[in-house]
Amino acid sequence: MQLLELMTTEGCHLCDLAVPLLVQGVDPEIFEVDLVDIAFDDELVERYGSRIPVLRHPESGEELNWPFDAQTLGKFLAKLA
Repeated sequence: MQLLELMTTEGCHLCDLAVPLLVQGVDPEIFEVDLVDIAFDDELVERYGSRIPVLRHPESGEELNWPFDAQTLGKFLAKLA
């Protein structure tokens, strides 16, 4: 199983749009998605604060920035799998 991180924070309306795409598009047998609240880490706020939600593959460092749709998400995941 591969880990993905969704960089997010409370009250992020764009993050609220991204989560259903992940629920529908991510195969739970291949990927596990952790929600990472950037508000608790100054470095993460600096890096992601103006561009969340960002889906990150920590192992490779690959990132998928918002806006993304189901097709873009699928291509991103296929590249990682």
